Amino acid sequence: MINQSNATGLKAVSRAILTAVIAFVVVIGVFASSAFASLASQYNVEIRVDGNSFVVTTNETEPIEILLQANVTLSKDDRLDITSFVSGEGGVISVDKLNNVNVEFDGVINSYSIYSDTVEQALKELKINVDGSSKLNYSLNDKIVDGMVITIQNAKHVWLNADGKTNSYAIYQGSVSDLLALAQVELGENDYTEPSLDTQLEENMKINVYRVEYETLKESEEILFSTTKQEDSSMIVGSESVVTKGVKGETEVLYKAMYVNGKLAGKSEISRNTIKQPVAQVVKVGTKASSVEPNGVTSRNGYSVGQKLTGRYTHYCACKTCTGSGRGVTASGKKVYNGMSDPHYIACNWLPFGSVVSVDGVNYTVVDRGGSGLSSVGRIDIFTPEGHSACYKYGTGSCQLEIIRLGW
Repeated sequence: MINQSNATGLKAVSRAILTAVIAFVVVIGVFASSAFASLASQYNVEIRVDGNSFVVTTNETEPIEILLQANVTLSKDDRLDITSFVSGEGGVISVDKLNNVNVEFDGVINSYSIYSDTVEQALKELKINVDGSSKLNYSLNDKIVDGMVITIQNAKHVWLNADGKTNSYAIYQGSVSDLLALAQVELGENDYTEPSLDTQLEENMKINVYRVEYETLKESEEILFSTTKQEDSSMIVGSESVVTKGVKGETEVLYKAMYVNGKLAGKSEISRNTIKQPVAQVVKVGTKASSVEPNGVTSRNGYSVGQKLTGRYTHYCACKTCTGSGRGVTASGKKVYNGMSDPHYIACNWLPFGSVVSVDGVNYTVVDRGGSGLSSVGRIDIFTPEGHSACYKYGTGSCQLEIIRLGW
């Protein structure tokens, strides 16, 4: 026999379970329907950021929302291209980000803001030309990274002249010393370069290597002999006689000679040794007044033969400074020149040409004229063939004059 109350309770539980199952089935159906609808609305979109590409699956319809879903954040200077994108269908969303790059050229760094994706594109955008001789710290295909430093080095073309050969080199940076290392040129202890080793290389620079060698030279040199003059009163003035002939001596000299690139560049004396002494030359010179042929004139223009007076002398030579022309022709027509045997000529304006005057016991002939100063009585200018320096050597002074002859 079934208890009526228990039967009634079981029926109530069964109905509750059935209701719950029906509700669960309904919920599952609704969820499945919604999921299917969501999957049906999703589509693929390709996103390109600075040349990097990836695909996202989305049911968003706005490009900005799609980028946010892909964790791509735009700044105000970035460029967005959606010309190849169709909302709800797919396509491509392109983003060009504005990157800051630094370009170093010959040690100078400049900063730029660019949209290029690669180093090559960046250089083209900045209108910077590079060729085969340029050296970069990145390859042209490397991606642009914000804040990167692109270093460009252009080769410097230089010329090296060493050991008789001249060669050209292309080098990006460095000093003369670096160039020698590249060219495998070694310097000796005394060798040097121009410009110096620490000089920084520049375009079209020319570098010379100088090889220096030292050598001891032995040379023989002459020693000039001196000349001693002895006065001889038995000989007429102007005549000379060699008593002892001069002989040159000889000395041996050691030099330290410097050769640069095989050529003698200089030498310095180390020692000197006389191996033969010179012999002085002895010459007798006449002091006897030469005989003067009389012309029969005893007086003229207030002057008379035998007249004695006190005078004053200077000296001159045949140079242009003394004569004004340097031609060596005196006012009387007599020729004079420096280096000739002493003709014993004087210039004055107060005696006629051809007059002979004894000057401190030595006879001189008047053959020339001079400035107004030579018009004073007793004033004479003595010719010396020894040259202008002798004029200063002999100087000026007072003298005793005697008129030996008046005129020719």
